[in-house]
Amino acid sequence: MSNHKILTIDNLSLQEFDSEAELIPLLTPEDEEEMNNEELPVSLPILPLRNTVLFPGVVIPISAGRDKSIQLINDANAGDKIIGVVSQINEDVEDPTKDDINKIGTVARILRVLKMPDGNITVILQGKKRFKIDEVIAEEPYIKANVIDVNETRPDVADTEFTAVLDSIKELAIQIIKESPSIPSEATFAIKNIESKSFLINFISSNMNLSVHDKQGLLSINDLKERAFETLRYMNIELQKLELKNDIQSKVRFDLDQQQREYFLHQQMKTIQEELGGVSQEEEIDEMGIRAKTKKWDEKKQKQFEKELSKMRRMNPQSPDFGIQRNYLELILDLPWGEYSKDKFDLKHAQKVLDKDHFSLEEVKKRMIEHLAVLKLRNDMKSPIICLTGPPGVGKTSIGRSVAEALGREYVRISLGGLRDEAEIRGHRKTYIGAMPGRIIQSLKKAGTSNPVFVLDEIDKLSNSHSGDPSSALLEVLDPEQNSAFYDNFLEMGYDLSKVMFIATSNNMGTIQPALKDRMEVIKMSGYTIEEKIEIAKRHLFPKLLANHGLTNKDLTIGKKQLEKIIEGYTRESGVRNLENKIAQVIRNAAKSVALEEEYNKKVTDEDIVSVLGVPKLERDKYENNDVAGVVTGLAWTSVGGDILFIESIISEGKGSLNVTGNLGNVMKESATIALEYIKANAKTLGINVDLFQKYNIHIHVPEGATPKDGPSAGIAMLTCLVSLLTQTKVKKSIAMTGEITLRGKVLPVGGIREKILAAKRANIKEIILCYENKSDVDEIKAEYLEGLTFHYVKEMSEVLKLALTNQKVKNAKELK
Repeated sequence: MSNHKILTIDNLSLQEFDSEAELIPLLTPEDEEEMNNEELPVSLPILPLRNTVLFPGVVIPISAGRDKSIQLINDANAGDKIIGVVSQINEDVEDPTKDDINKIGTVARILRVLKMPDGNITVILQGKKRFKIDEVIAEEPYIKANVIDVNETRPDVADTEFTAVLDSIKELAIQIIKESPSIPSEATFAIKNIESKSFLINFISSNMNLSVHDKQGLLSINDLKERAFETLRYMNIELQKLELKNDIQSKVRFDLDQQQREYFLHQQMKTIQEELGGVSQEEEIDEMGIRAKTKKWDEKKQKQFEKELSKMRRMNPQSPDFGIQRNYLELILDLPWGEYSKDKFDLKHAQKVLDKDHFSLEEVKKRMIEHLAVLKLRNDMKSPIICLTGPPGVGKTSIGRSVAEALGREYVRISLGGLRDEAEIRGHRKTYIGAMPGRIIQSLKKAGTSNPVFVLDEIDKLSNSHSGDPSSALLEVLDPEQNSAFYDNFLEMGYDLSKVMFIATSNNMGTIQPALKDRMEVIKMSGYTIEEKIEIAKRHLFPKLLANHGLTNKDLTIGKKQLEKIIEGYTRESGVRNLENKIAQVIRNAAKSVALEEEYNKKVTDEDIVSVLGVPKLERDKYENNDVAGVVTGLAWTSVGGDILFIESIISEGKGSLNVTGNLGNVMKESATIALEYIKANAKTLGINVDLFQKYNIHIHVPEGATPKDGPSAGIAMLTCLVSLLTQTKVKKSIAMTGEITLRGKVLPVGGIREKILAAKRANIKEIILCYENKSDVDEIKAEYLEGLTFHYVKEMSEVLKLALTNQKVKNAKELK
């Protein structure tokens, strides 16, 4: 075991490495000559470095964390320990390719590999000689390239100018070591003992505080004398920077002494200000004490405030803690302790406000009125927290604003989407620099009352990280039994949230923590029908957008037929957000014509819509493949509303295997297996030859393979699809179905019926097959929204097949035997 000393790449300080490897701290001319005469391999594995450049003869430690780099080092260490090292052109590139690395590099020998606890490895490399990448022959599992030697032009031994440059380099290096307090004086001996001229230049170039680009430029210079001059130039710059830095530090020490003088002057100026009638620090503190007497808080909070105020009196105004303490006390004084706005419990007025702002949503508005009625009778907020859930654009957030208007309360909204720091809810402890209260307390301060309508938007999109779980912090906020003394870390005292009316919104309840979901009453908001969207656009969207674009009804009008064309041809969605964008696009076109004083149609026509929005993208035949056996239309629920999906199947010669594709979840795959087993068990009844299952493979596919799909709702659709395929019987046109199946052939109910029915109507479906137990879900939907739809309620799969399949065989279909 020998103790070797090598110089790091970050500065000229020495580090000690105990190693059995043959580390070479200082090269002799003989060692250098031997390395230059070594034969260069034809090809080398290439290790890209982010933030440094390896020079010939220099020993440096490298930390490797990328998978490719670790594999390369392990492979080379197990072999001849020779690799090629190049620097990256852009250090931000995580997975560099051949275009992201420099062509000139250094052959390196691995001296030692150290495995670190975090999974990375540290490898000690010694540069050998320069090379140039001729051709990259592989990029996996790591870059490998054919390389060629780079000849180095060296001056004659008698070149006095070159000798003078080397002497200057040594002298400057010693000066830099003396000027820099972080570099030990032992480094001077290392510089003096370097005998090799080339190694001296490479050694200094490697250890200078230069960018990777500048170091790569030095490595790329073939003429050793020219490289020496360039190195000397950089060293002069470095020395000047060090001298300037030391100069500044001496001035700062002087300024600190000056600061003491300024403190006494400040105290004298403070006395003069008091004589002239200005406000002193003590008077400001006294004003806080006076404001505190007007606050409606209990004796405990009064004592807490007085204690913190006394603490502020004892503080030095120049200390950083003084500003934090002032902010803390000002927050306490600005919060609306015990201040409440007077509620307007006129439920008829509230109903008018809700009807004015929102068309349809009868169940939601009914539940909100009931909530307000309970509040009026009990005069407290111990009722459950409401959570409105539904697709985007159906009016969840605006419901909260309407409730605030109806009650005459302040409206507060915070978006929780992407929130992953618990301190955003509970605040930071005021011992930290830059500490702030949580967003709940901040919002109450802005509202100015302790009973606003508080909308917690996108509660399902809360995240978590090493900084805590915000959804867990919300448990106290939304629990009526706990939030009467909500504790904020910055405030350091309980605040009463029991009078706040919380309304949460979400798109998908499945991502919400169960304990948090348990504290809320969930009200589902389904998508709108085409009729509802027309009325919403006519009553709300179009007038609002006209005003936003500087137009009036005299400038532009639009009829129901044109609105329906926009809805059906350009916006297949559950809400109305995309519809609003399309209408705005039409209005902007008219606004342009008004501004340019051009002729235009003041009443929007079908031709105007096509001209502005383009050819309708969603008016396509949904059933063009229904002439093929084995294609069925199913109904699906998604987080943004309902949708239809196709289930298609095909049969081919094989050994009876079943393949299911389309990015399906386990439950959906199980539905396909159940359907096939049911068919096998009832093959004779269904008129299917049992030999088919031994001679043919069956493949089921659900298109749009990039979209994940799961759930039991496609059970009856999959069974119908397989029976249609095996009997080569077509499925009726304009029919869709949803329901779960069992091995006994029973049809079970599923959820999301309203969304699925709305999706079917948007796609011009005429008949829908549902489980008999889903009839109650259909009865809750208004009759006018179901016009044109025929519902079939079933209990057994045999009923589904009778309703869905025709007696018509596929034309020209090959008979299955």
